[in-house]
Formats: sequence, C-alpha cells, structure tokens
Amino acid sequence: MPGRARARRSRHGRELRSSVAGPVLPYLSSRETRFEDVAADAADYVQSLWPDELGDVDFLWADMPPGILADEVVEVPDFAVDPHRRSITVFRLPLQRLPRVHVDDAWHRQIAIEGAVFRAAGELLGRDPWEVAPDRWRHH
Repeated sequence: MPGRARARRSRHGRELRSSVAGPVLPYLSSRETRFEDVAADAADYVQSLWPDELGDVDFLWADMPPGILADEVVEVPDFAVDPHRRSITVFRLPLQRLPRVHVDDAWHRQIAIEGAVFRAAGELLGRDPWEVAPDRWRHH
C-alpha cells in the first residue's frame, strides 16, 4: 500500500539469520589458510624489525615454483627472492608436503614456514636469518 510503512523483514517473514557455522562451531581452516596466516605473521614481524629495508617489499605466496616438472629430480625451493621487483615469494607445497623438520608436528611445520620467510628476507638483505629475526631463533 503506497501510504503505509512496511516492516523490513527477510524472506517469508523471518528475522535475519545467523551465520551457517553458528556461534558454537569453529571457522573452517585449511592447510592453505593456515600457511597464509603463519607466513603473513612472519612477514609482518620481519617487516616491523626492518621497516627501512623491508617496508616496500611485497611478500607473496604461491603453491609451487614455476617451471618445476613432476618428472624432474631436483631440489624444490621454499622461496624465491626478486631484488629488482623487491618481492619475496614463499612456496606453500614444498613447505607443507616436503618439510625438512626432525619432528613432524604443527609447531615444527610452523617454524619451517617462518624460517623460510626469515631466510628469504635474509637473502634479500644480504644477512644471515638469525640476524634478521634474532628473537625468533632463540628457542630453536
């Protein structure tokens, strides 16, 4: 009716609905999102330690390095550094599927991802990784 204000409701007269997961269920987490979270936290940390040297560096994530064929027997790199573009690319699958850890648990896999970020930053800066993030290496 033109002169009458109508109440705003969702379809079928119901109130707005909550999220699909609801307040009780945890958010879905995948290996990819966990990798991105750990790598992004490590990148933020190292950029906060070296703001003048790494402030303009782009940290990127990719599944695999380009050009790696399945039939080749090569060592797959964990990261790639491009000093001209000022970018660091960390590769997810080598770190998650081929981890070089002595204990295969979540904490050691996290340390492997963080270590790749620190080693890549060290390579870009021309420093050793333990100089780039000395506090993170103290207990390992």
